[in-house]
Amino acid sequence: MHSQFKRILVTGATGFLGHHIVPALRASFKAEIIGVGRKDYDLLVGGQAEAMLAAIKPDAIIHLAARVGGIIANEKYPAEFFYQNVTINTALFHAAYKAGIKKLLTLMGGCSYPAKASSPIGEDQMWNGFPQSESASYSVAKKIILVQSATYRQQYGFNSIVLVPGNVYGEWDNFNLESAHVIPALIRRYAEAAEQNLPEVTAFGTGRPTRDFVYAGDVAATIPWFLTNYDNSEPVNISTGTRITIRELAETVKKATGYKGRIVWDESKPDGQMDKIFDVTRLYGLGLRCQTKLDQGLARTVKWFLQARQEGTVRL
Repeated sequence: MHSQFKRILVTGATGFLGHHIVPALRASFKAEIIGVGRKDYDLLVGGQAEAMLAAIKPDAIIHLAARVGGIIANEKYPAEFFYQNVTINTALFHAAYKAGIKKLLTLMGGCSYPAKASSPIGEDQMWNGFPQSESASYSVAKKIILVQSATYRQQYGFNSIVLVPGNVYGEWDNFNLESAHVIPALIRRYAEAAEQNLPEVTAFGTGRPTRDFVYAGDVAATIPWFLTNYDNSEPVNISTGTRITIRELAETVKKATGYKGRIVWDESKPDGQMDKIFDVTRLYGLGLRCQTKLDQGLARTVKWFLQARQEGTVRL
């Protein structure tokens, strides 16, 4: 149990990763862990970041609050994704520095890497080009926090770190078909098709792109180490470095849900970047790994989804 912090604040604690990270923090620190969501403090409202820090008085922050969504949502609401993420991050970062916070840890998406980055994508490729166009409004907004971290460290000595999880999946994810990422969208489609005994399910794109998926519990397990040991504004990828095609993924999710029908591919929908695998050399060099196998993580996620849907606690 670590004891260097007395009170750790987690923004976005009621969200997907927050549900995984808060328990990991409580298991690793003697500190009081305080989780907040938008209903507690709306960081889009001027002065709310300062009011939150004044009321809670944390000495460390895990910043997870963000506007997130899949490709369809990003294409439909690009201005909202850009404005909200830039506003939230800029306001909280500056307020944390002014409040004398000892350490701030935040996350950004792997979609912020250049669209033409070569896989496996190392952290040194971050500034080699523009992100994938379909989600660029979100990706660029999140990417800005790397500049803020480096400049505040340079000018003020403010200790902040930025981590880059791969394509994260797991319990408490968003299963709304308009805004969900690929794994929760597939799980919901196949689970519902199995229950309705449908002969086929439509999947978006060609199925040819390759991705690197990481279980949310594995990401959460690294956070206490980074909060305790890492002191650098250079980002670190957190993923498995394992390649799988979307078509293979669809078949794996189909098996996990028990669906027996056919998968039909709607090639009119965008594929996104064709090959995106993360280089985890830097993560491994720190002695950390994400080891949950995809079929194991999917089984846990499907089980949770079916139960949470019955209880009415899943985001649909």
